[in-house]
Amino acid sequence: MQRRLRLRNRSDFGRVYRGGRSFANGQFVVYWSKQPVAEPFRLGISASKKIGNAVVRNRMRRVIKEIIRLNEARIVPKVDFIIIVRKPAVMMETSQLEKSIMHVLRKAGLLKR
Repeated sequence: MQRRLRLRNRSDFGRVYRGGRSFANGQFVVYWSKQPVAEPFRLGISASKKIGNAVVRNRMRRVIKEIIRLNEARIVPKVDFIIIVRKPAVMMETSQLEKSIMHVLRKAGLLKR
């Protein structure tokens, strides 16, 4: 995933958490807000220590970034969003993770029609 498509600053994360909307399913929570400078979109991933050690957290981040990269064309433009990983996601296979991420993004209205 390209660097320009990632949220990295604490202030960006805080803005999305404070001013954004959230939707969730059993494996993921997504916070999002409109951002005119985000072209086409920007993504942040949060995986806390509750889900596992550094190896597990980094693997989840890599898998999520790859899923988003493969589905980049389906995501609406000009939004910042943060995906928070919940513990049940750790036990899932990549295809199940993709299905779950697409579900929560659809629920949030972040997929193109």
